Amino acid sequence: MTPPTNTPEHCSPIKPNASFMISHPAHLIAFGLGSGLATKAPGTIGSLWGWASWLLIHRYFDIHVQVFLIVAAFLVGWWACTVTAQHMGISDPGTIVWDEVLAIWIIFCLIMPTSFVEQLAAFVLFRFFDIVKPGPVKWADQLFKGFGWKGGFGIIFDDLVAAFCTLLCIALWSIF
Repeated sequence: MTPPTNTPEHCSPIKPNASFMISHPAHLIAFGLGSGLATKAPGTIGSLWGWASWLLIHRYFDIHVQVFLIVAAFLVGWWACTVTAQHMGISDPGTIVWDEVLAIWIIFCLIMPTSFVEQLAAFVLFRFFDIVKPGPVKWADQLFKGFGWKGGFGIIFDDLVAAFCTLLCIALWSIF
């Protein structure tokens, strides 16, 4: 199946499904291998998928490979988010969850090894910042809107800021 030629200027937005997801490799990546197709809370499901996949990455790869995977995931994810948003005709669709996966990977790369409770706290903090979008996260969410490479970066950027806020809270907590 060929990917749709949907452009935001000419077509109505596409409602994603499994067929759409597998029609292009960018869709599969952007949808977090299907976790973004969850009917309820796709960002949370994508974050959970990111957590579970990071546990495997952390177990089987050293820190150098982990950092390489994060950098590669950022670059490939930027491409995938750009292409998928363009094909869907929506600048920041909720079904794109690669941004959550990447942010969780960054958080866990920097806090591991930790206990399950500490991982859960990091997950909850990240979801709070990603959903509520206080202060800097809201600013980041509004900074890069639209389609193309700028819009693809914008999809990811606010989650990177939410990850930074999460890590800042964890660092401050550990000081006190």
